[in-house]
Amino acid sequence: MALGTDHSTITTSANFIPELWSDEVIGAYKSNLVVANLVTKMSHKGKKGDSINIPKPNRGAASVKAAGSQVTLIADTAGTLQININKHYEYSKLIEDIAEVQALASMRKFYTDDAGHALATQVDDDLFALFEGLQGGTVGGTGAAAWEKAVIAGDGSTLYTGSSSNASDITDAGIRAMLLTLDDADVPMDSRSLVLPPIASNDLLGINRFTEQQFIGSGDAIKTGKIGQIYGVDVFVSSNCPAISTTGRVGAMFHKDAVVFAEQVGVRTQTQYKQEYLGDLFTADTIYGVGELRNDGGVAFVVPSS
Repeated sequence: MALGTDHSTITTSANFIPELWSDEVIGAYKSNLVVANLVTKMSHKGKKGDSINIPKPNRGAASVKAAGSQVTLIADTAGTLQININKHYEYSKLIEDIAEVQALASMRKFYTDDAGHALATQVDDDLFALFEGLQGGTVGGTGAAAWEKAVIAGDGSTLYTGSSSNASDITDAGIRAMLLTLDDADVPMDSRSLVLPPIASNDLLGINRFTEQQFIGSGDAIKTGKIGQIYGVDVFVSSNCPAISTTGRVGAMFHKDAVVFAEQVGVRTQTQYKQEYLGDLFTADTIYGVGELRNDGGVAFVVPSS
């Protein structure tokens, strides 16, 4: 008895392929994000528009209530912050049939991991760039205006001048000075993070206060890049910290409300067979926007690159 012709082939099963690729890309993307997991995240998925207006009310002050008098009204001085959803990045590969047939199964694993890493790196790059504007700095500045409000990590207060002799290794005193900057600005003590480059994390291991406290926390040490905690601040290491010269690398101590990451289209994957090339076109992309929420909500610092 004939079995018929309703065979499951690559063509008839094609609809199952994108989901597999998608799961793997999203997994790689999430595992490579550091900063985006530590800042305020706003979902704009499924919504139209190219910008988000976020209300920014100012804090009010208490008034004396005099006997027999009416209450004192507080004037509404709320402003707005506009976040432009203007970033669209993609990662594409065309995999020809002969490559698909002859290559090891690990080829797909590499491409999905590489796509996730590339998109995650781009998101973190855009968020790191905003740290240049903290404490009144100029984002995208050049020359004397480049990271002019970043401090050197050695004391946490001296401004970085761009000189190789000005950068300094992170110290306990520097960390406490940066904490004081946030405390003086009334920045909430919870949800603070310290993100530093690998060279600085190596120096941090030599600080007794860190090694005493790094295992004290809320049991969430599985967070990507987290290596410990100091003075109640979660510490993360990222190889994506900006290199601002041949001799300096940037890190930051910040509250999650310092910057915002607005995601309109999360990482998605699509595949399409291109007959003219006899291959599958694979694309992963994402659409988002970033912006500064609280200028005094963080401090950028500079350490030597070696």
